[in-house]
Amino acid sequence: MDYNNPENNFHKKYGNLLLTDYQVNILNKYNIKYQEFNNLNELIYYLEDYLNNNDNEELESISYELSEFNYYHNTNK
Repeated sequence: MDYNNPENNFHKKYGNLLLTDYQVNILNKYNIKYQEFNNLNELIYYLEDYLNNNDNEELESISYELSEFNYYHNTNK
């Protein structure tokens, strides 16, 4: 997968979540079943809990991206 390709950075509907192809590939790489989460908050919580016990730069980056996306798209301002 070409991670520099802008097409891979557009959000698409995956189950109940809006994710990029890049994020999906990273989650799949670590066998995280994103399809089982009902919303982005649940996935972010899972990743943060995982990262409290494990050091993983890729998942930390994904967690940050998801948190930022969630804030700007799902928080009433």
